[in-house]
Amino acid sequence: MAGRGSTSLVPKERIERSILLIRGHKIMLDADLAELYGVETKQLVRAVKRNLDRFPADFMFPLTNQEFVILRSQFGTSSSWGGRRTPPLCFTEQGVAMLSSVLRSKRAVRVNVEIMRAFVALRAVLSSHHELRQKLLELEKKYDSQFKIVFNAIKQLIEQPTRETKPIGFTK
Repeated sequence: MAGRGSTSLVPKERIERSILLIRGHKIMLDADLAELYGVETKQLVRAVKRNLDRFPADFMFPLTNQEFVILRSQFGTSSSWGGRRTPPLCFTEQGVAMLSSVLRSKRAVRVNVEIMRAFVALRAVLSSHHELRQKLLELEKKYDSQFKIVFNAIKQLIEQPTRETKPIGFTK
């Protein structure tokens, strides 16, 4: 078992670059996921739409038109965004995990494992920066409101979303 899964289909850095922070959630866009899975974006979207009951709002949500415009401006017009006319779907970590039940190819399953590992690694890095969080709070107190937006963005990157967990198994 030691040799199983040791070769990576996708470079870890490629996955990490695809994880974005939108609305306080770490997400991946449908086009990036489709590329990683080796399918066309429209195939991925079609599979999701056939299984919408598996993707509640905390698993997957579309960008608003305004968010889409901002995102396109950040990536520039020469990127893969040029031909797209509809806002992309955003998948949270749970939504990405659910994709493995919708896209059943061996590649999709292996890529999903790598993506889950990247999300876990990102969360570990962010949660280990307690000292950085404290220094940020001190700096925020020291500087005026013109930096408030910057401080808020950094805080969102540092903070781990809290989620209520339910016990697994039977309960009395």
